[in-house]
Amino acid sequence: MKMIYLSSAYLAPIQYYSKLAHYPVYIERCCNYVKQTYRNRCNIASANGVMPLTIPVDKDNKEKCLMRDVRISAHDDWQTLHWRAIMSAYNSTPFFEYYQDDFRPFYEKKWDFLFDFNCEIQQKVIELLDIDVHIRFTDEYKTDFSAGEIDFREIIHPKKKIEDTNFLPVPYYQVFDKKFGFLPNLSIIDLLFNMGNEAAIVLEKSFAKH
Repeated sequence: MKMIYLSSAYLAPIQYYSKLAHYPVYIERCCNYVKQTYRNRCNIASANGVMPLTIPVDKDNKEKCLMRDVRISAHDDWQTLHWRAIMSAYNSTPFFEYYQDDFRPFYEKKWDFLFDFNCEIQQKVIELLDIDVHIRFTDEYKTDFSAGEIDFREIIHPKKKIEDTNFLPVPYYQVFDKKFGFLPNLSIIDLLFNMGNEAAIVLEKSFAKH
């Protein structure tokens, strides 16, 4: 089986979790932090359409700062804002009440490093999805890959549409679909809150085998 490389991500999109569910993976922690990526943002479906949620990072970070060293800003009440936005967007979904106590603690505890927060909340999502995932973490930034390795670190991106022939967005029930139609590849929490234990089935169907 091939090994893949993924960036660290905050409540990553379905495309990202479709990889986690099907490949052993290295999560990159030795790359330089890049703004406007899924490293510190996710997209949810609100009553007004797609809403990005962004974790503010310490502006004292140098221009080139390793992902593992990026600190979350202590000057913005982002946790309260994010949790309120999530509740507003998903409190009428079929499974929000079922999962809310699993996610609320992540918006109450203080976190220093973005990478640590991403890892912890990702582990909770994996547990809720009940998928078998094999994760390792990089010790250096790799640029050369063998035939048995795939680099997805910059392919899964909120701003760039990069072809990924292994990902097939599969429509599923969304609370606001009558208003906006199906919104593809949102944060994994959109899938969980709307579909519950059937989320893993959607992930399986989203993985296009070749």
